[in-house]
Amino acid sequence: MINVLWLRSSLWSRVVVYFLLISAVVFTLLPFLWAAVNSIKTSADTFLPGAVIPFVNFQPTLDSWRGVLEDPQVENAFVSSMVVSLGTTIFGLILGVPAAYALARFRFPIGSNDIALWFLSQRVLPPAVVLVPFYLLLVHLRLIDTWTGLIFCNSTFNLAFAVVIMRDIFRDVSTEIEDAAKVEGARPWQVFWKVSLPLSVDGLVVTSVLIFAFTWNEALFSAALTSQSATTFSALVLASRSTRGVDFNVASVNTLIGVLPPVILYFFVQRYLARGLSFGAVKG
Repeated sequence: MINVLWLRSSLWSRVVVYFLLISAVVFTLLPFLWAAVNSIKTSADTFLPGAVIPFVNFQPTLDSWRGVLEDPQVENAFVSSMVVSLGTTIFGLILGVPAAYALARFRFPIGSNDIALWFLSQRVLPPAVVLVPFYLLLVHLRLIDTWTGLIFCNSTFNLAFAVVIMRDIFRDVSTEIEDAAKVEGARPWQVFWKVSLPLSVDGLVVTSVLIFAFTWNEALFSAALTSQSATTFSALVLASRSTRGVDFNVASVNTLIGVLPPVILYFFVQRYLARGLSFGAVKG
């Protein structure tokens, strides 16, 4: 489909748009290109200022990849990140989706928007402010360095996505369909489970991807609340240093491995994301 505004735009407007798009692409891809190049260098080559082009400025090697992939700590961190991210996503949906449906359909003494704003404030709150209270709480519950403790902490902040996004999604679901189900004898829980929820799959996918991605990338709580058993991959990337300083080749390998799951997940669900993100864009 041809964009009429684009066809009517002037040459200079198109040049500016192309320049901004190319700049954004370069700005986004440059760190990954840097990581890809450094991942095939030796530790000594990472400090050479002119070592940019493989086989020309330096001799590439896969020693860093072998060292990382053969490290049991890396495997444990990857599994921990996957368990914590999936656990937080599932736990956040279990708690957040029913709450979002209630805010979209029922009236409360406190306004629905006020309750949703309170949920959103948990996401806006700087995590560092509550780091010490969370640490003391997990010490009391004996959940330090456990997957369960990290799931609880990440769910606290990411629950806002499930509530705020799904509330707007449920508001766009026609109440006439739900009324028809009630006339047929469906109970409120059946209306939610069998009518409203299936019609909100796109929103569920968007919410799940956001919660998973934010949990996967979280490093502050992972670094502070774990030490060995439940260390996540993001915390492992922060610890890519030795007695000589930062091992940029090892950090580059860890970075490339760390970005793979969210990117792969995006390619599988991208057709749902476009619809889900624009689902509630028409109504206010």
